[in-house]
Amino acid sequence: MDHSLSINLLHTQYSSGELTPEALVDDILNRNTQAENPHIWIHLLTKEELTPYLKNLEGKSPVDLPLYGIPFAIKDNIDLQGIPTTAACPDYSFIPERSATVVENLIQAGAIPIGKTNLDQFATGLVGVRTPYGVPVNPYAPDRVPGGSSGGSAVAMSEGLVSFSLGTDTAGSGRVPAAFNKLWGVKPSKGRLSSTGLVPACRTLDCISIFALNAADSALTLSVAESYDSEDAYSLPTIDLPAANTGTLGIPKQEDLLFFGDAGYEAAWLKELENLKAKGWKIVEIDFKPFCDAALLLYEGPWVSERYTAVESFLKSHPDSFFPATYKIISGGEHHSARDAFAATYKLADLKRQSEAAWDGIDAIVTPTAGGFPTLAELEADPIGPNSQLGYYTNYMNLLDLCALAAPAGETESGLPFGITWFAPRDNDRALIQFASTGPQTNSIIDDGLSLILFGAHMEGLALNWQVTELGAQFVATVKTASKYQMFHLPEPAPERPGLIRVEQDGYAIEGEEWLFPSDKIGTFLSKIRQPLGLGEVELSDGRKCHGFLCEKVATGIAKDISDTGGWRHFIAPHT
Repeated sequence: MDHSLSINLLHTQYSSGELTPEALVDDILNRNTQAENPHIWIHLLTKEELTPYLKNLEGKSPVDLPLYGIPFAIKDNIDLQGIPTTAACPDYSFIPERSATVVENLIQAGAIPIGKTNLDQFATGLVGVRTPYGVPVNPYAPDRVPGGSSGGSAVAMSEGLVSFSLGTDTAGSGRVPAAFNKLWGVKPSKGRLSSTGLVPACRTLDCISIFALNAADSALTLSVAESYDSEDAYSLPTIDLPAANTGTLGIPKQEDLLFFGDAGYEAAWLKELENLKAKGWKIVEIDFKPFCDAALLLYEGPWVSERYTAVESFLKSHPDSFFPATYKIISGGEHHSARDAFAATYKLADLKRQSEAAWDGIDAIVTPTAGGFPTLAELEADPIGPNSQLGYYTNYMNLLDLCALAAPAGETESGLPFGITWFAPRDNDRALIQFASTGPQTNSIIDDGLSLILFGAHMEGLALNWQVTELGAQFVATVKTASKYQMFHLPEPAPERPGLIRVEQDGYAIEGEEWLFPSDKIGTFLSKIRQPLGLGEVELSDGRKCHGFLCEKVATGIAKDISDTGGWRHFIAPHT
């Protein structure tokens, strides 16, 4: 597979003049033809439809836009303005007047939408075959399922056609396809990414998810996509909890691990546990039963009635428009009562309280993303059973309000992709990416280092963060200053940046990030900082005083005061 579309590599090629967005789009369209995988897309944009997005990039560069010229795919239950949304049901199709909020965020950051991807109809399934548009072929295992419901979005990446893609994840639809296609799959905390412009499955549980090629791309795309959206009743403010840094991971007890007869996946899991230990993680067993019991509620309880509610009128008027397995599942939600819903809600609350004991003294829980890798023949013989097995490690996640990250974890002895899932209580989204990519922070902390507080594009996931990570700096925590500062937008000299000044009155608490730099690398980093910024002392909300970057006051004379946004990340995020 051609995985030469990482964001950092493309930006390097753009900056050197080796590549242009127009040339990349032409290449992607050619790649799509050569891939001979015709069922990835429900709507692949034509060159004419792509032209406006290319024109929007004229006069700009990766310095200006964090996702400048980065191609991405959109699951076809998420709106793209002027392009049909089908949810893999032709009779349901409509043309949205505006894009989903998440899509707008990405496009405004410079990303180029390449097309709308195939899915299990109405996002109901974990296999990727419940679609009237044909089944996307998994390039790594053509005789096996692509994973669902976001199968087209995953295969578009494993075929090397986009740099990242959007899926959705209500029950595992953004993690299972990631595992089967050697991808990173970000299942964000509920409400972190807006659901405006998403065809609902279970509205109280739905999450738009992200497929990426690596940890850095996962973090950057998440930072651009997320935003509070007042139009979405389930949207929540973005919060980043600091990592616990215990150096310990929880795993299910041996009796709670299920592989459904797949010896290759069981062996791959045991091998990955040894890899985690070699990286410095301490492994402890936790009580997995509350998670398993919560998972059963998703399809055996009244939450399936949420799926029925979402499409009730269409299902009654167009029953023959549904894929057979999809109709069977969704129509089963018609007869649950309010009593059933309350009883299940009470049971879930009890299970959530029971599950809280598992988090004592650990950073995250790790499980296989899937217990097996079904073949297409197995699905044809039994359309329901293998799909249900794929939900064993995924179905509880949103019911218990957890965030999750699926990450590649090598292959089985026969060469099949294998992946693990890291998960933690909500708002640990960035910490999970950090753990999965760098290992336990308690075992790798820099002994001889200096903390710097960063406020601009050097923060995690933003355009210049690579200048920090390449020096071996480590993220410590998201922090806030004391309420004694103002922040200004400095568009010149390029690249645009924030300028922080200390004030005697009318000050704000400004959000930043604490990073620990090796002492011998500080000079290298400071050489990259240009006037009017300079190193100074910043007072934090907890009373500490740390080194950070302050601005010469003379430079703020005609600059825009952006203090009320609370920080640079919030200022650059659309709809904030």
